[in-house]
Amino acid sequence: MKKLFVVLSALLLTSACSIKQRVDPVHVNNNAEVCIQKNPDVRDGFLQEMEKILVEKQIKYRIIEELDASQQCEWTATYMANWRWDLALYMVYAEIKVFHQGRLDGEAIYDARSGGANMNKFIDAEPKIRELIDQLIQQKQASVRWSPLQQTAI
Repeated sequence: MKKLFVVLSALLLTSACSIKQRVDPVHVNNNAEVCIQKNPDVRDGFLQEMEKILVEKQIKYRIIEELDASQQCEWTATYMANWRWDLALYMVYAEIKVFHQGRLDGEAIYDARSGGANMNKFIDAEPKIRELIDQLIQQKQASVRWSPLQQTAI
C-alpha cells in the first residue's frame, strides 16, 4: 500500500509540473497574404519575431490594429503571450490563432503555467515562437491547370 501511494504521488507531482504544447496546422498558399492583428498587451519582441519568420518563409503579411471587414483579409492571425517571474523572466504562455475567411483554421499553444518546478519552463521566447509558427503554418504551392490557351492558377 505504501509503494502504491509513493507511485501515485510521484505521478501526481510530475503531471502537476507539466508543460503542454499543441499545434493544429494550417495550409497557406504561397501567394496568400496574412493580416496580423497587433496585440498591444504583448511584448513587442513577439510580433517582431513573427514578422521575421514570415519574411523568411516568404509569406506576405501586414499588421492591422483591429479586425475589421474593411481590411479584406482572407487570412488573419492573432496572438497572445504572457511572461512570468520565477528566478528569471520567462514566457509562460503563447497562443497563435490563424483564421481563414473569419473561421478558425489552426492554432498553436504553448502552456507552461503548470510548469511549477519543471526547469524546462525557462526557455528563450524567440526559438519557441519560431517552433510554433514553423509547425503552425504549412505552405503549399498553388496548383496550376494547364490548358492549350492559357495557364490559370487555382
